[in-house]
Amino acid sequence: MGTQFSEFANVCQSLEATTKRTLKVELLAKFLSSLSREEIVPTISFFTGHPFTGSDKRVLDISGRTLWKINHLSSRQSTLASNAVSVSDVFHVFERVTGVSGPGSRVKKELLIGSLLNRMSDVEAEYLARIIFGEMRIGAVEGIILESIANASSVSLEEIRRAYLLLGDISLVGKLALTEGHEAVRRVGVQLFVPIRPMLAEMATSIENVLKEHRGISAFEYKYDGARIQIHSKGAKIRIFSRRLTDVTTSLPDIVEVVKTRIDCPEFLIEGEVVALGENRKPLPFQDLMRRFRRVHEVESMTKEIPLQLFLFDVIYRDGRLLIDKTYEERWALLQEITPRELLATRVVTGDQEVVKSMMENSIRAGHEGLMAKNLKGTYSPGVRGKKWFKIKFAETLDLVIVAADWGSGRRRGWLSNYHLAVRDQETGEFLLVGKTFKGLTDEEFVEITRTLLELKIRQNNYTVFVKPEIVVEVAFNEIQKSPRYDSKFALRFARIVRFRKDKRPEDADSIGRLKRLYRDQFRFKAMGDF
Repeated sequence: MGTQFSEFANVCQSLEATTKRTLKVELLAKFLSSLSREEIVPTISFFTGHPFTGSDKRVLDISGRTLWKINHLSSRQSTLASNAVSVSDVFHVFERVTGVSGPGSRVKKELLIGSLLNRMSDVEAEYLARIIFGEMRIGAVEGIILESIANASSVSLEEIRRAYLLLGDISLVGKLALTEGHEAVRRVGVQLFVPIRPMLAEMATSIENVLKEHRGISAFEYKYDGARIQIHSKGAKIRIFSRRLTDVTTSLPDIVEVVKTRIDCPEFLIEGEVVALGENRKPLPFQDLMRRFRRVHEVESMTKEIPLQLFLFDVIYRDGRLLIDKTYEERWALLQEITPRELLATRVVTGDQEVVKSMMENSIRAGHEGLMAKNLKGTYSPGVRGKKWFKIKFAETLDLVIVAADWGSGRRRGWLSNYHLAVRDQETGEFLLVGKTFKGLTDEEFVEITRTLLELKIRQNNYTVFVKPEIVVEVAFNEIQKSPRYDSKFALRFARIVRFRKDKRPEDADSIGRLKRLYRDQFRFKAMGDF
């Protein structure tokens, strides 16, 4: 009958019980090696807290209330081997659940999930619920799973990572490595219309440090207050993907038209930024852009209400050639060949700090965020944050995840308005508290986020609603302080929400590692106690 779900649950328990990375890798590798070909993709997806692969956009649409009801009524009649549930059984039920629609669909879904729970032990039921809500909390982060796949196959970790960054789907990489081996993984390249993970930038501490890292000269571009996109095109087919790898083509017909008529190349994957324009063609706030960016109804009227401007800054693939191993300088030259100048990001190559400062001021005056600095000799590293690219801003911010919220009082009564903010532990995948804030939002935003958080509710007490870590917010602050009060051991002083980052996933939030680096950077010119 294949691998039993109870075996999967036992491995989850073991992973949750240890903090040792090597043991986690060993446990996972051994289990992955035992799977049949058909079980690899669903099992790896389950470990990551997804019913399906990352590229499969089907959703179960089962609320916490519904699952509680099913679980509460479940009789747990039998867990005998003859009635045991396999990993494949769970996957097939998930498939059937996504196929249910129309009148009576909620009841039909309850019956399908209930049929599983009736055959499961309490431990199995616990991990089934965690998969449904994407909340595994077993410390099986992407890095550990990739290392486990490498250990369980004949493929090097470097090749596994490269394939993952290009395919963007850890389950499919696992199947490729475990069933077809080294040669198949090595052949993985860009597949047009399959989005790749974007290269990421470090936050700069100073212009001087950027130039030092880039050996005295760098390419400085405006850092636009917009939404990052990647554009795939071949012949008449054009698809546009967001930073979160979501297809947003139908929301951006005006950008599709620009690409179709202004870019002279039959086959490409290019990256850029779209900015919403307001009065006098000045950039609108990010929140206004998001109203337009994810629009699925009345798109045509919205294109007139909120026009967009496209700025391109990189080319990843062109005319059958993958370009990630080319230098940034070479990629920019190839981008210039196919793109009109007015569609390119504003850019200066310099080693003069005064020129950079002047450009920074011009960027801010133009309504943008600051600058990007890019190493001329740097290659493109999909999904990797490093010093090839730097972000330069006047004010320091962190991208944090809301993990809970308190009910407000006084004028904020009836709203969830004091938000518990957390950084991501890059080793365990957990979210660690760094503080709370109710500052930075309008009344309309309080209403909207209250509604959203209640939909993400996991549990609650009299004052606090604990939620699935799904919402990413950009948070400004004055200082990072040590704090025994929070599990991160740090607290943000005068934290305030700058904007919602609807373009970012929880796993894109800033890490505890970055928080520690920022803390240390505060003491460049004054004494610091023991860290």
